[in-house]
Amino acid sequence: MTGQSDFDKRITRHSASSGEGSPDVWGIYEPDTGSIQYLCADPETKKAAVIDVVQDFDPKSFKLSTESMDHLLDFAKEQGLTVDRVLDTHPHADHVMASARLKELTGARNGIGGKVKDIAELWRGYYNMPDAFNPERDFDDLFKDGDRFKIGNLDMRVMLTTGHTMGSVTYICGDAAFVHDTFMQPDSGTARADFPGGSTEELWNSLQAILDLPDNTRLFIGHDYGTDERDTPEWEATVATHKTENIHLKDGTTKEEYIRLRDKKDKTLDLPDRMLAALQLNLRAGKLPEAESDGHHYLKLPVNKF
Repeated sequence: MTGQSDFDKRITRHSASSGEGSPDVWGIYEPDTGSIQYLCADPETKKAAVIDVVQDFDPKSFKLSTESMDHLLDFAKEQGLTVDRVLDTHPHADHVMASARLKELTGARNGIGGKVKDIAELWRGYYNMPDAFNPERDFDDLFKDGDRFKIGNLDMRVMLTTGHTMGSVTYICGDAAFVHDTFMQPDSGTARADFPGGSTEELWNSLQAILDLPDNTRLFIGHDYGTDERDTPEWEATVATHKTENIHLKDGTTKEEYIRLRDKKDKTLDLPDRMLAALQLNLRAGKLPEAESDGHHYLKLPVNKF
């Protein structure tokens, strides 16, 4: 480490198209939550999908703002891109999604994995809110494994990659795959699987399915928190690199060894500080519940359940 860290800065990087069928990808690092927001664009038509965009949320004051989303939209405009799809990989536990706001501002369809309906049912129980959440109302598209759609002239395919949550999906566009909270960077390993509805065994299976993609596939992860040896965020590595360098999977790690390692690590982790608020919003595509009689919005949070 140099003593200077870039983890407190908003950073944007471009991963260029490799040719026909390959998208231009921009990643924008959001420092408050260590999240990476993506623009996946067709170089020919300039149509783009935005993926896992952050709506800023202060866990101390419960104030919401749109600085990160606004920055991404301004950047897209600078690049001459038209937002054609608003995509999320799962209902995030560590940040509030900007899906509903983006849909309203851009007119683009918003989508997420269809198993969000199962996640909503699970969390209705945790919040004791039996009538809460209606994903079919709040998302235009609830994708199934194998669904396909276009971004300009590019094909995008949906792959169910559960484990971190019971409804996570990966979006694959040419030689780019947006793998959310499955892989971390090779020097950090893989994501946790201990949230309600998560499964270490399912995460292993999802990781293997991603590693079955062509070796040159660029894998774009959901978060980077760095290591003791690295002082700048990273979020891209190829399948080939993960096969040889990922600290949780290299050297012929077996399924049993991985599950034992991942479960041991997960037992040391705290819940994200935004989780109980974020999920109550994200299961509404990032929207607040209806205002009450005083004109303000309120969240309901469980006590002593976690």
